[in-house]
Amino acid sequence: MKKINILALLLTLSLFIAAQDAQRFFPKSDLILSGTYYYPEQWSENQWERDIKKMKELGFDFTHFGEFAWAMMEPEEGVFDFEWLDKAVQLAEKYGLKVVMCTPTPTPPAWLTTAHPDVLVVNDNLQRIEHGARQQASWASDTYRKYVEVIVTQLARRYGNNPAVWGWQIDNEPSHYTFSYDYSENAQQKFRVWLKNKYQTIDKLNDSWGNQFWSQMYNDFDQIRIPNPKVLPGKANPHAMLDYKRYTADEAASFINFQNDILRKYISDAQWVTTNTMPGHPQVDPGRMTHLDFLSYTRYLVNGRYDGYGDQGFRISNTEMLGLSNDFYRNIKGVTGVMEIQPGQVNWGAFNPQTYPGAVRLWYYHIFAGDCKFVCHYRFRQPLKGSEQYHYGMMKTDGVSVSRTGEEILQFNREIQELKKERVDNAKYPERLEKIKTAILINPDNRWEMDFQPQSNQWDTHKHLVKYYNTAKSLGIPIDIVEENAEFEKYPVVIAPSYQLLDHELVVRWKKYVENGGQLILTPRTGHKNREAHLWETELAEPIYELIGAKELFFDHLPSKVWSNVQFDGKEYQWNNWADVIDYADNTTVWSKYNDQYYKGMAAVIHKKAGKGATTYIGVDTDDAKLERDVLEKVYRQIGAPYDLPPGVLIEWRDGFHIGLNYRSESYTFPIPSNAKVILGEKNTPPADVVIWKE
Repeated sequence: MKKINILALLLTLSLFIAAQDAQRFFPKSDLILSGTYYYPEQWSENQWERDIKKMKELGFDFTHFGEFAWAMMEPEEGVFDFEWLDKAVQLAEKYGLKVVMCTPTPTPPAWLTTAHPDVLVVNDNLQRIEHGARQQASWASDTYRKYVEVIVTQLARRYGNNPAVWGWQIDNEPSHYTFSYDYSENAQQKFRVWLKNKYQTIDKLNDSWGNQFWSQMYNDFDQIRIPNPKVLPGKANPHAMLDYKRYTADEAASFINFQNDILRKYISDAQWVTTNTMPGHPQVDPGRMTHLDFLSYTRYLVNGRYDGYGDQGFRISNTEMLGLSNDFYRNIKGVTGVMEIQPGQVNWGAFNPQTYPGAVRLWYYHIFAGDCKFVCHYRFRQPLKGSEQYHYGMMKTDGVSVSRTGEEILQFNREIQELKKERVDNAKYPERLEKIKTAILINPDNRWEMDFQPQSNQWDTHKHLVKYYNTAKSLGIPIDIVEENAEFEKYPVVIAPSYQLLDHELVVRWKKYVENGGQLILTPRTGHKNREAHLWETELAEPIYELIGAKELFFDHLPSKVWSNVQFDGKEYQWNNWADVIDYADNTTVWSKYNDQYYKGMAAVIHKKAGKGATTYIGVDTDDAKLERDVLEKVYRQIGAPYDLPPGVLIEWRDGFHIGLNYRSESYTFPIPSNAKVILGEKNTPPADVVIWKE
């Protein structure tokens, strides 16, 4: 037993060390590598060499195999066929392409789901999801994990020391897509185990969940069912819901970490391991996938769901789609990349417009600007059959002609080679940006809790975060999206949007940060509850009163067609979504007051200095973000010199390059200093275009 425990400890330690050193996989001189998805199993073998050779000729550094190919790898249980994949890997090596090898676990074969239907998830209507499509298997199924272990082990043994294999992607977009959560018996049993581990006794669970209310008391953990709003006559218990979402995120991470640990038994230390999650899918928390070397992500930006900026914005998309993702994923393990991005028109959107000329190239430069180490588009060839016939590829349907948007990717591939010549080793981070660098603090618990209890039909937790992100970016602020384990002292400014769940320890850390010179910005709903989503047995949000300079506060909402006003620095702003109304302490400066309602004259925005720094509390949530922008600008002007950029315009810095990105439907003239060297593009930058300069 002691020997087994020591081996487990050594494995855990080796995984931790490997994860800390993710930078070693990506030499700085590469800047960013470009790749393309390819599915040899979907094309005639006599076309493979032509296609793979073409990838290299078009300037790609790597290709991507295998994530949907389980039925070809294991056509029958225990019968394996890797000869076709061997040939594809050999061709990639022949033409100098790296290979990202994938585990095929999002697509279990029909022989598996037929023999073991219990491996399939159950949706919130309590219907078992049928075989077909993808992501239909339950992460909680021990039976499924048994088969996963077999196929992953086979792959790892076969390719774990193959010099052509650069790294590994586990699964693909781990999620359950539109049905999100799993209500299968597998999940029921695993949820109960999770609860037992957390609470130890049923009495502690009853107390934490407040089960005295509505006579929800349990006598045993086996009585507990997953809280399912679809089958309950009233609102589900909010604490049960929060725990179930925590459990689901833990189970998803366990499934990914489980595969990582199998791979690491067999593969070379020179090969990295990642997965590609989808930003914004609340059931998956990438931060829990701790065994991986780093996290990457998938992004689709034009699909009829995002308006963008101006009359052509729906063809270009929003700045936060890539920006916020870059700034979050980069800080999980220190490196990131975009494993999947659309190369043009897609087939599954609300509607499927053509992308604006230049938009795909713009996205590639935004990914580069976010310090991503690689970018890979899905896919090389447009499929002729199957579920994605109208999804663009790099190549047209003839398989030999480059598509219109594919030409934009080729342009990026050529230009990045020229940028490498301009790169300066150990380029110094600009002092002006260092003074205003900002951390935005997040915790998935806050979103899970507020999404279930929004309190107002106008409240949207994710949009609130995006608003503060975009507002700061409009001031040219460099941002890291971080969790609580971050060192706050590294950042002159920390913004914590609607940090509803917290504890006294976090408040103490915030106080220390401010006293040491930090600028802390808090927003509505902060500190209402403790970590288990209990209201404090004191005044609402009282644990933050000393920090923000309040004596008491309450909140108000207005009907969607009724507007109220607040005043800030001589200007008026409208709100009707959320308002924290603040009774402030004597040592607090009031920056904004309410102009009407029965609490006219009470504080909406307050500012309290402490030690060398200050806390600014913005109690109002507006729709147009004009108030929030002006308040943030006032904070930043006290410590540095921010830009003044319109919506849809960004300026980023990486490796000595200043990168201007124009997502607008009209041209924009960037504030480039007269002594700067423009390397790419023009100061007056057209829509969906980029300009790069050095100072």
